[in-house]
Amino acid sequence: MRRAAVHRYSATGTGPGHITDDGCPVDLYALLPATGEADVVHSAIPAGATILELGAGAGRITRGLLAHGHRVVAVDHSARMLAHIPGTPTMCAPIESLAIDERFAAVLLASYLVNETDDTLRAAWLATCVRHLAPGGALILQRHTPSWFDRAEPYERVERGITFRLRRVSRPAPHLLEATMEYEHDGRRWTHSYVHRRMDDDDIAAALAGAGLRLDSFLTEDRAWILARR
Repeated sequence: MRRAAVHRYSATGTGPGHITDDGCPVDLYALLPATGEADVVHSAIPAGATILELGAGAGRITRGLLAHGHRVVAVDHSARMLAHIPGTPTMCAPIESLAIDERFAAVLLASYLVNETDDTLRAAWLATCVRHLAPGGALILQRHTPSWFDRAEPYERVERGITFRLRRVSRPAPHLLEATMEYEHDGRRWTHSYVHRRMDDDDIAAALAGAGLRLDSFLTEDRAWILARR
């Protein structure tokens, strides 16, 4: 049985510099290191494939895709985020209303966007993905795994000089997780509070089917990265 639609929860952020409408600190996102995301995408698509990256942020994944030899069009709703992405075309636009003439060998919807709490908005984002896929093209999704929702608890770690702290974890409903991330770097501190929706395999398959897509395969052992096709 499908879950009832959940309204969208507001995300908020604090800290120095510009904060986007969905709570993302731009200066912090410009610092975040890549963790192999581009390698996962590259392994699933042809060499030199054209990629439409939706929700590109400050280019954490974009730079790796370019280094692999792909041509990328990076889309984000924040012009300040996109200003950190040199050397490739960018478009400042909401994902749900994006409509450009080009079709792409791959469309990327990473950064856990598929865990959006609003079913209607998620469906609109997937429709945008389909709208921009070339024949035979692949949609690549990144999700929080179901086990993350089960096991997430506060932690602290340091990576490349950035301190990451997951704080105030709660579960306001069986399929929702609310948390605040804290970040510190060089005397600066940011927070980002959000709610994400659990998307089990059946939920992912149903959401894809609603957009005229099928789940083709999982790209990583933890099943966080998903490849879909028409």
